[in-house]
Amino acid sequence: RLSHSLRPTHCSQSPRACLTMALMVAKLGVLALAATQAWGAEQQVIAQGQMNPIRKVVTLLQSMQKKVTEEGESEKELFDKFMCYCTNGKGDLEKSIADADAKVPAVGSEITVGEEKLEQAKGDLTGAQTDRAAAKEAMAQAAGIREKEAAAFGAAKAEDDINIAAIAKAVAALEKGSAGSFLQTETAQVIRNLANNDKLDMTESDRQDLVAFLSQGSGYAPQSGQITGILKEMGDTMAKDLAEDTATEAASIKTFEALIAAKEKEVQALTATVETKTTRIGELGVA
Repeated sequence: RLSHSLRPTHCSQSPRACLTMALMVAKLGVLALAATQAWGAEQQVIAQGQMNPIRKVVTLLQSMQKKVTEEGESEKELFDKFMCYCTNGKGDLEKSIADADAKVPAVGSEITVGEEKLEQAKGDLTGAQTDRAAAKEAMAQAAGIREKEAAAFGAAKAEDDINIAAIAKAVAALEKGSAGSFLQTETAQVIRNLANNDKLDMTESDRQDLVAFLSQGSGYAPQSGQITGILKEMGDTMAKDLAEDTATEAASIKTFEALIAAKEKEVQALTATVETKTTRIGELGVA
């Protein structure tokens, strides 16, 4: 039924306006009735669904069907993607395998080259270490020899200095006519030792005259003038020999210093080589 608010009332306006208003009220009534009937039908369906177990089962099956359909579509999408990857990825995989196979000989060659370089570096290191040890040994041997030479020269020079000085004193005494007093001095004894030394470079006749003079004094013929000449000759010879020995010693020192300087440079270079090769061996061992 139409509600009281929708019933027609007395219209104080014109007939045409009243007719239009009446039609509108009728339309609203029809719409309200249709809405009421639809709501009632929906409530009836809900009530029937709550009361009917079959309806519940049907609804559940429909929900499960919808879920299975959605999962199937999702799995189909994943399957299609997988098949696409298999189709397209197969070529990429084959290419990667082919590239790897092509690199195998190169890698093997690189390994061989690396091993050869490592062995070469080890050999160079051993050689540098051996050469460095040999250089140090040569320096030590040279230093030992130089030390002995210096000691021998020092001893010989000291003796020569004493002998030359004694000869100079003897000559001075004889030239002053003090042969008698000279023969009583220690210097005369030094001259006697020289005269009796077979290593002294002088003629046998001069040696005999000198020994006789030193033994018998100024009364022995030849006279002291001849002895002075013999002594001067002895002094000159000894001074000359000493000068030659000194020059030889200076040359030996120069040679030794040059050798040590060269060996020190060699040791430095070999030490650098040892360090470089050691580092290289470590790098090649890790590579």
